[in-house]
Amino acid sequence: MFNLRKDFLLDPTVTFLNHGSFGATPKPVFKEYQRWQRELELQPVEFLGRRYTDLMYASREALANYLSTRAENLVYVQNATIGLNIVARSLELKAGDEVLSTNHEYGALDRTWRFLSKERGFVYINQKVDLTSQVDFVNSFLQGVTANTKVIFLSHITSPTATIFPIDQIIQFAKLRNIITVIDGAHAPGQIPLQLDLLGADFYAGNLHKWLCAPKGAGFLYANPKSQHLLKPLIVSWGYESVAPSNSKFVDEHEWQGTRDVAAFLTVPHAIAYQQNQNWDKVRSACHQLAVETWHRMNQLLKETPLHADPETWFAQMVVSTLPAEVDVVVFKQRLYDQYRVEIPVLEWNEKKLIRLSVQGYNSRLDTNRLMKALRKLII
Repeated sequence: MFNLRKDFLLDPTVTFLNHGSFGATPKPVFKEYQRWQRELELQPVEFLGRRYTDLMYASREALANYLSTRAENLVYVQNATIGLNIVARSLELKAGDEVLSTNHEYGALDRTWRFLSKERGFVYINQKVDLTSQVDFVNSFLQGVTANTKVIFLSHITSPTATIFPIDQIIQFAKLRNIITVIDGAHAPGQIPLQLDLLGADFYAGNLHKWLCAPKGAGFLYANPKSQHLLKPLIVSWGYESVAPSNSKFVDEHEWQGTRDVAAFLTVPHAIAYQQNQNWDKVRSACHQLAVETWHRMNQLLKETPLHADPETWFAQMVVSTLPAEVDVVVFKQRLYDQYRVEIPVLEWNEKKLIRLSVQGYNSRLDTNRLMKALRKLII
């Protein structure tokens, strides 16, 4: 593995195997974040009143190059949940319409769609999917499509099960049937390559504070140029009816939400540069190899049927293994931390008990060995 532990501010007494929840920011990136905060405080009116538009454009342009799109198709948001709320609340769904999703989605977004379905009368469907193969996944998901399906909502990489979905095939299917596609990419940027224009989704929201290692509160919403007219600003502010419009109504209406600290957004180009300077493709590959190796070790120890038969197909830097049914997930997670100082998610999903491992560039086999030691003590 790469010796990047020294670059991070993480507590050295903790075996941190939970990068997927909130991420962690390298020291040089965090320093740049604080520099932007100090610059804002030196002259707030100059910064927010006169420099803001150009600074934000430059940052979005760097992010757009990274994501293979144009700056006019992106706006910064604090996190993917906010970006997806903008989309979900904008779409004019009515009684009888259907939003098709899977049974692997992130709880906050399940709640978003259920909340809106109660208000507006549409139906939100969590389709059970088959993970035997990608073909089986696509076929099982598309069985849920009906004449009433107006929106397909999918995670790119799921939160509870760490699964990479083959969303490109489903997006192409949806295009042919005029079904709107909304993608939760919270775990994708920095963990897998992204080419948003080529992918072709109508809407895609991602976090940058997770696998890209930007500061907390950095995310984005992408809107396909053909679909931007469908969106309404979650916060109506000065960008609405702008007296000095840019060449993107989407950016005008969604970028300025009133006074807020935008330092995390402006630090994103530095986070991209940090990973590029570290030859991040090799870092990701090494992390993936360690994650898959540990997945095999956990399954061998736990002796439970895994959700996925082939980790190379479904996983990147996060993996999940199944725990015995008798495990109390709350108590087990607390014991891992209190007794062994291992920070890792333990959760219940669809009547299964799961442990989710994240491997980032600061992790090593020493960390996963500590996890295995703790599992042996607590399970066997």
